[in-house]
Amino acid sequence: MGVDKIIATLLVERGVTTFEEARRFFRPALDQIHDPFLMKGMREAINRINEAIERQERIMVYGDYDVDGTSAVALVYSYFKELDSNIDFYVPDREREGYGVSYQGIDYAAETGVKLIIALDCGIKAMEQVEYARERDIDFIIGDHHLPGDEVPQAAAVLDPKQADCPYPYKELSGCGIGFKIVEAHLEQRLGVRLCDLPEQLDEQRRQRQEELKLRLLKYLDLVAVSIASDIVPIMGENRVLAYFGLRVLNTKPRVGIEAILKQGHVDRRKAGADLAADGTEKGKTNYFEKELTITDLVFLVGPRINAAGRIRSAFDSVRLMLTTDPAIARRLAEDINRYNEQRKELDTSATEEAKRRIEQDPFYRGRQSLVLFDPEWHRGVVGIVASRIVEAYYKPTIVFTRGSDDLITGSARSAGEFDVHLALEKCADLLEHFGGHKSAAGVSLRQENMRAFVDRFEQLARESLGEEETIPEIEIDAELGFSQITPKFLRILKQFAPFGPDNNVPVFVTRELVDTGKARVVGVKHLKMETISIAERSAPYPAIAFQFGECYSRIRRERFDLCYQLEENYWRGKTEIQLNVKDIKFVD
Repeated sequence: MGVDKIIATLLVERGVTTFEEARRFFRPALDQIHDPFLMKGMREAINRINEAIERQERIMVYGDYDVDGTSAVALVYSYFKELDSNIDFYVPDREREGYGVSYQGIDYAAETGVKLIIALDCGIKAMEQVEYARERDIDFIIGDHHLPGDEVPQAAAVLDPKQADCPYPYKELSGCGIGFKIVEAHLEQRLGVRLCDLPEQLDEQRRQRQEELKLRLLKYLDLVAVSIASDIVPIMGENRVLAYFGLRVLNTKPRVGIEAILKQGHVDRRKAGADLAADGTEKGKTNYFEKELTITDLVFLVGPRINAAGRIRSAFDSVRLMLTTDPAIARRLAEDINRYNEQRKELDTSATEEAKRRIEQDPFYRGRQSLVLFDPEWHRGVVGIVASRIVEAYYKPTIVFTRGSDDLITGSARSAGEFDVHLALEKCADLLEHFGGHKSAAGVSLRQENMRAFVDRFEQLARESLGEEETIPEIEIDAELGFSQITPKFLRILKQFAPFGPDNNVPVFVTRELVDTGKARVVGVKHLKMETISIAERSAPYPAIAFQFGECYSRIRRERFDLCYQLEENYWRGKTEIQLNVKDIKFVD
């Protein structure tokens, strides 16, 4: 490829080993995504939807209350709303109904005359609920991406690439991604052309329809990108293509609801947006925002705010925000959601502090390989966040429980290292009422009388799976790098690895034998800002920021050190500079 060996190494580490794979990696195109009809159950799903539209049956789009579920609902509802006004959407209440398909939701559907429910980001284990709906003359289409059990619901169609017998080539779509594939399949059928058709094999009329297909699908990819970022699914393969073009949409012509959320995060509109061509390229060179939005912006600015509505009040507000085209309504909803997010921060901060206090003070937790905590007063909307915070602090598989509905205890589980939390829950299934999720995160509920037995078994599974060293966090380094190798060409190619995320994380480099130029200082009480040079290379100095490393100030000033870091662009007062985002410091003896 004529690239630096380090660039080639980074590609191989990501499973890119041929020139053609590299071309597809660096030049995503919409025709790289897979034929939706390869997914088991897709034809049945599209046929049942068409039947409902023809019979004028009422349809309800049902989704989970998190970012992935609400974005999926907004996407599928907005598409079919253009075809059929006899459609509704529904998101369960976290407190009253809990996760997944609820009986209350089915009752609401029956009361409002719904004959078909399209469930997104949930439902793969809703055997009893689907049967309950059938008794009320309601069909289900399940569109889920979580791991199925030994059986799947007896629905009109079940779409989940993780089914053992599903031939769909890519298994890691988000829930919103499954919703997008439903829309893609339906639109392809309507237009009589597919994305995967080779343009040179189409006549002029069908080529024009294929261009129309691309343009009409593009407008939904902003929602898919938000779901991919927030649900922490791999950003390789098909997800990389969907995220890449979703970010293009967000950076050129974002929907008013997303723009309103970003304004609440102090990312304001700066420039006029460009239109997109059918291949996803901008007609013009300007971004809608002064700084180009990244997956990280979606993770930290957009996702938490959309989530906050479902955690604190009602996820209906999140769906309405993503659907509205009225800037005034968007502004009001975004302001409300921002207030919910501030409440969420207060709740998760207090719960996290209390959880850490118990872990530090209660002898029960000493020497344990897993951490299971329960408090009936903790808010159900923040237990997942608290579990993640505990894993960050102690690097052990963690489950945080609070009081649920129907006299159950409900909680969120988070993994650490290579521990498969979903597999562990499967081995505890006889003690549980419900559970679902994937290797790194899951939801779980059980009866209080089973709690002690569950805690003991979960701990036993953690001890069998994890050695002592596996509870020590590690930073995986992609390559050793000299400052002289950080050339404009190297940086230009490195930027093309974006969008970054799981399976394609921002590369981590190590540079050895460094000293500070004497400009190190502590900023914001805990953080270290410095300027560093290589002793061996006598390189030009590089600015660096080391968050939470303020205590290293005095040693940085007088000792040699190695740095583990990511390269990033720092925007400040209209200027851009390359800086090192330090992940760890090792002082040289």
